[in-house]
Amino acid sequence: MPNPFDPTQRREFDDELSKRFIALDPAGYFLIKLDREAGELVAEHYTNGIDARGLATDPETGEVLSCRDAGPRSPLAIYRGRSAKELGIALTEGEGSHPISCLDHALYLGRELQKAEAALESGADYVQD
Repeated sequence: MPNPFDPTQRREFDDELSKRFIALDPAGYFLIKLDREAGELVAEHYTNGIDARGLATDPETGEVLSCRDAGPRSPLAIYRGRSAKELGIALTEGEGSHPISCLDHALYLGRELQKAEAALESGADYVQD
């Protein structure tokens, strides 16, 4: 029987959950970075298309976007905050449209922003999943 308190088992279970299919958010995607000098989290929002296979495409060229060796693209917007909470509020609350249209995307961003905040506080490297 699995031990719910064993961090190794919890991580293995979480890794299995990461292998499930998730539809991309038609509102776009985010690249999360740290601005250590300013003490801020930065979320760059990019637009994308989605092809018939469910892959993200460049809306201008229709080419599939690659995580590696991608050419420079300009973000649609850049959001900054001193904490995951501040940045999350900027992305989801207030007047006007919001750059997230899927709940699973919002949950993912919340987890990533918490990871980024912990890295900012500890001085550790941050790598977005």
